[in-house]
Amino acid sequence: MTTPKGRGKARLFENPVLEALTRTHPAIIMSIYIPLSAVLLYHYHTTVNPSWAALAGWFLAGMFSWTLAEYLIHRHLFHFPARSPRAKRIVYLLHGVHHEYPRDKERLIMPPVPSILLAAFFFFMFRALMGARVFAFLPGFIIGYLLYASMHYAMHLFRPPARLAWLWRLHHLHHYKYPDLIFGVSSPLWDAVFGTLPRKEEYLPRRKRA
Repeated sequence: MTTPKGRGKARLFENPVLEALTRTHPAIIMSIYIPLSAVLLYHYHTTVNPSWAALAGWFLAGMFSWTLAEYLIHRHLFHFPARSPRAKRIVYLLHGVHHEYPRDKERLIMPPVPSILLAAFFFFMFRALMGARVFAFLPGFIIGYLLYASMHYAMHLFRPPARLAWLWRLHHLHHYKYPDLIFGVSSPLWDAVFGTLPRKEEYLPRRKRA
């Protein structure tokens, strides 16, 4: 993975329009996906008429499922062991640029165009698997993503709250010491399941060590 630089920004495309499409701000992403999630939930509520327990259950299942998707995408797509120059370029565009310039605040969140394409992919995949329940499941999945994106943005730009310092530390270890470990950002759950956490001594305060 690319050696991190403390400051600066990369230029990915000479074309100014393409270059602009690689950058975004959290407010733009929130303004797209929060209303979309509300519309999907409203559609599920009015067309399927589920119980509130069913609606909440599918929504929470979507949120939890995001944590696994976050881990798998980060580990197997963003850190794909590319060999050919073209594949290396694709991996760099997807994620390598973030590792090279981890404090570039305009590239801390996936920009609208690729994120919409990915959201459409997940919608059709989940629709094929669960039918109309997708209209409750996908909003939970999206809100899980927005929580992850917000945390990732904060981890690179702000000091952590005292109780979450260990989580900030884990992500910084991923960037600056262990690029082949610690693929969860919002939660270390799947790193613990799949054995990609470092030793506790490296990220937990002394008083919290087992």
